[in-house]
Amino acid sequence: MSTPFDLVVERIASERYHNQRRQIHSDLVSQGVVRDLAEKCETLRADIDLGRVRTWLNSKTPGARGRKIDLLIGEAAPDGKPDLHKLRICVENKSVWTAHRNVDARYDDLNDALQVIHSVKSEAVLVATVIVGVAPRVLNVADQVKKHYRNDPEKFAEYVLPRLSSGDPTLWDEFQFAISENDPRDARKTIEKFRSLPTRPPGHTHLRGYDFILLVPVFVDNVNRPRIEREHALGIDVDAEYSRMIDRICRAYAVRFKD
Repeated sequence: MSTPFDLVVERIASERYHNQRRQIHSDLVSQGVVRDLAEKCETLRADIDLGRVRTWLNSKTPGARGRKIDLLIGEAAPDGKPDLHKLRICVENKSVWTAHRNVDARYDDLNDALQVIHSVKSEAVLVATVIVGVAPRVLNVADQVKKHYRNDPEKFAEYVLPRLSSGDPTLWDEFQFAISENDPRDARKTIEKFRSLPTRPPGHTHLRGYDFILLVPVFVDNVNRPRIEREHALGIDVDAEYSRMIDRICRAYAVRFKD
């Protein structure tokens, strides 16, 4: 099946490289999840159609850090913002694209979001998705290659951009200064790290944990064409797991918010 993560890699391919500074990829995942939930979940679709619930992207939550949650679905407060005490679904989208140096920070982000949401609405269906980069090396275009051409952006657009994500191997030699290396064990370690986040069985809303954590191996090195890595030794069937996540959300929503 097609997943929102396929839309992400298609977007990267169309732009020729991944810009890790932009929010658009998380938004694509959130919008895709909402679309698939509305299609698969009759109860939620009825609540959306009747205006009982709304969706919000990148909404702030309580706390000193002013954390934003990627996707919230629930009832609105009088000012039109989400009423967290009447929240129904929360989805956090994180990614570890290259070198896996930010694994701990993204783990902490998900753990913090869990604490915040559970404290105000333990019945909310809480889900995390994590894109895990599996490319052995990555050409850092956004921070390094473009910086190299900051005084000549037209040359970057004409000489470099068309070659990105095209399979041109000469890019590796030409921009050696912009290569980030991944240890072959990094992807597996990252997956194991996120699998250690607390989860809870269906119906156990008193427990502090995610209802589902989806891990998505993605190959993006900005030299070759990006793709969802569906053939690997990591034990993840992306399509089956995504379908299971949507089903889990729908079932939990129907039970917890049937009234």
